[in-house]
This record gives sequence, structure tokens and C-alpha cells, in this order.
Amino acid sequence: MDPRASYDELIRRSREWSTLSSCSALLSWDEQTMMPPSGSSFRSEQLGLLAGLEHDRAADPRVGELLAIVEGSDLVADPESPEAVNVRELRRSFDRKTKLPRSLVEELARVTSRAQHEWVAARKARDFGRFLPWLGRVLSLKRQEADCVGAPSGDPYDALLDEYEPGATASQLSRLFDALRADLVPLVEAIAGATDRPDPAVLKGTFPVDRQKILGELVASSIGFDFDRGRLDTSAHPFCSGIAPGDCRITTRYRPDDFEESFFGVLHEVGHGLYEQGLDPDRFGTPMGASVSLGIHESQSRLWENLVGRGRPFWTHWFPIARRLFRDPLGHAEFDAFHRAINRVEPSLIRTQADEVTYNLHIIIRFDLERALLSGDLPPADLPSAWDERYRHDLGVVPPDASSGCLQDVHWSAGLIGYFPTYTLGNLYAAQLFDRATATLGDLDQSLSRGDALPLLHWLRDHIHRHARRHCPALLIQRATGSPPDPSPLVRSLRERYGPVYRL
Repeated sequence: MDPRASYDELIRRSREWSTLSSCSALLSWDEQTMMPPSGSSFRSEQLGLLAGLEHDRAADPRVGELLAIVEGSDLVADPESPEAVNVRELRRSFDRKTKLPRSLVEELARVTSRAQHEWVAARKARDFGRFLPWLGRVLSLKRQEADCVGAPSGDPYDALLDEYEPGATASQLSRLFDALRADLVPLVEAIAGATDRPDPAVLKGTFPVDRQKILGELVASSIGFDFDRGRLDTSAHPFCSGIAPGDCRITTRYRPDDFEESFFGVLHEVGHGLYEQGLDPDRFGTPMGASVSLGIHESQSRLWENLVGRGRPFWTHWFPIARRLFRDPLGHAEFDAFHRAINRVEPSLIRTQADEVTYNLHIIIRFDLERALLSGDLPPADLPSAWDERYRHDLGVVPPDASSGCLQDVHWSAGLIGYFPTYTLGNLYAAQLFDRATATLGDLDQSLSRGDALPLLHWLRDHIHRHARRHCPALLIQRATGSPPDPSPLVRSLRERYGPVYRL
């Protein structure tokens, strides 16, 4: 068969199962934002059926036949061409999917859909026991998945991690995380010993939710999020869902007594959304129209949330606007006091509310615990006590209940084992990217002070977004920044930014 005709059939099939996946994404978005609670049981059946249909198409033996025809042909002679990238990544996906039986794929979709609802209820009731049997079922299914997929290292965790961060291994991450921890500990200790500390009183008061929504949408639009191709809604756990070309949805949550949670949550999810909107819509349904990894995705959200959103240049423009919107709490606030307050460092129980300096400790704890859960070294029933002990040891705080402890994240109920370490990878990547963009653009601080974030967005479009899956994550970072993944730019950035805040 002609390689070109085979390639065209591959792309048609890829777009078909991607469309099925987009239907699942839409149902999942609805499940977390609009669906009444009683719809949970049937929604799990819907998602299970779609997952099975998608799996059947992606693992169809015909796909393997087509790949065999195209591989080695002139179409893929240039390894960086769209055709070569698509074929390489479709092969990678096909090989993984053909190792998974449809029955396991469907059962994972059903169980995780129900488990997420049980997680919400258990978290609300502060009752880990209610979630425990579901956690056990999810872990059992993920072990089966890891056994089916396998990993060259023999570590089942690597088989799951590879789905989120292709090419990464647990041993590699451990080395990166150990190096990061070694540099962060002295900084955290120095901050803890500082006598001149930011005063959070400037952020106390009432911040009407309707005005929080106005500010969030203004900022999102100004940094490039296209509301003609996206929307912002409310959910229990903020997320971004790139459903299809022209349909990217982000969510946040609001508290009238807390300005920061929603605002920085919006910036975070907008960063994800900008990546989704920066992918080539004409290549939707193919690897060259998809994000490369969760670590790279997270680098985009953390870059906008922290490296831009907590910086003085950004607030030089936005603080006067925030003062006008929130006159009672911020009307008489001074800029320096406000900026120091939003950059304060204090150990916290909740990962999503953690400051930028201690955030990675939250991730490293989860990384260690989920590896132990997956291997069986940590029985699920012992998770609350193991969690509490690590928080006491690493952060000096102890959760009063499971809701602010091991039930705070949706990830394990959704079966996302291997997902957590990509958050810290995202922080590492973000610091490297921002460092390089600043050196390249020259006047970035001045642009941000004027409220103009587009030069930075265009740089990210050129160096990250447009490449889709052309390179593996580590190589993409090296090509964009000139260096392989490295924790030193993150540590240097934290020292340079938090030193002045704490007068170090």
C-alpha cells in the first residue's frame, strides 16, 4: 500500500479517536461543574463506554499495519517533520494501548468516575474511611495497568509516570528533587528566621465574588486568553480542559474572604489554557496538535501564576485596578505592603494554597507516598498517619482532619498515579523558560509594567507551544533554554525574589 495513503488513513483514525476523547472531556467538565449529584452513576457508564470505544479504535490491529507501512518510508525521513512526529508518537501510543485490555480501560473509567464523587463526599465529611475502599480499588487497577504496560527499569511507577512525562523515570526525578531540596532547605530556614516579615493584614476583608470574577476575566484576557475560544467557570477543584479547537475551559473557586485563592488560581489555569489555545487547531487529533507532557503544561501555568503574577512589574499595572475594584480592603493599601503580602512564605496544609518557596515540599511528599502506595509498602489504611507524619517532619504542620490532609487532592481518586511529580518539574521548567525569555526579550519587566504580556506569550508560542510533541520534554527545554532540566534557575529565582521580601 502507498505510504501516503496509509499515512492519511492513520491521521483520519487518530482524529476519530481524538474526537471520542473530546466527548469524554466534555462529559468530565460537566461532571465537575454542572451535573447534579444523582447523575454520577450513569455518568460513569457513559465515560466507561466512550473509553472503551476510544481504546478499541486506538488499539485496532489495522493501526499497527498502517504504521508498519509508513515507518521507514520517505515520509518520515526528516525526524522533526510533522509526519515523522505523528508516526513516532502514534506508534508509542499504539504500543501502550495494545498492552491494555479493553475491560481494564473501561473498569478504570467507571471506577475513577465513581471514586471522584466519593472523594468529594468524603472530603466534605472529613471521613477518610468513606474513601478508603475506592482508593484501594483505584490502586489495584493502576497496578494492573503498570503490569500490562511494563517499564524498561522494572519499576511499575515508571510505567505510569511515562504517560504524563514521556522519558522520565522515578530515579531521575529523585535526583532532581534531592538537588532541589538541598538548595531549598537553607532558603526556607533563612526565611523562617527573618524578623522583618510581610503583614497579611493588608489582604484581610471582604472581596465580593462578582468583582473577583471581573478582575480574573480582565487579567485572563489581557495576557492572551481568548474568551471566544474558551470560558471560565466554578468547580470544587480548579482545572483546565482543552476539549477541542475553539473550546478550552478553565475553572476556579471563590471565597469572599480570600482574594488570593481565586486570583492566582485563575492565572494558573489561564497558563494551561494559553498552551491549549497555542496549539495548531488544524492539527487537532494528531500528536502535532497536542501538548507534549504534563510537566511542560505545568511550566506554563506556574510561569504565569508565579514568575509573572507575583512580580512587581505585573502589579505595577494591576494594583491600581485591584484597588478600585476592592475599595474597602485595598483602598488605602500601600503597594509595597501588598506585594510583600502576596509573596509571604509560611508552611501550609493545603497544596493549592502553598507559597512558592515551600510548594515543592508538598509535591515531594506526594511523590514518595504514592510510590509507596503503588508498591504496596504503604497500606492504603495507613495513608492518613503516614501523611500526617511527613507534614509534621517536612513542613512543621499537622492536618486537623483528612479533609485538609490526604483527602485534599482529586488526583488519586481520578487514578492519576505519577501525575504529582510533574508539578515540580513544571516549576523547574518555568524558571528556566522565564530566565531565558527575560534575557532574550530584554524589556520584559517594562512590558509587564505597562500591562503588556504579549511579548512573553509570543516567545512561549514560538519556543514551546508550536512544537507540540516534536521533542520529548527534556529536549524541548534544552532547545528553548540552552540547558537540560536543572533546578538551579528556580532556586536562584526564589532567592532573588524572596530575599528582598524578607530583607535577607
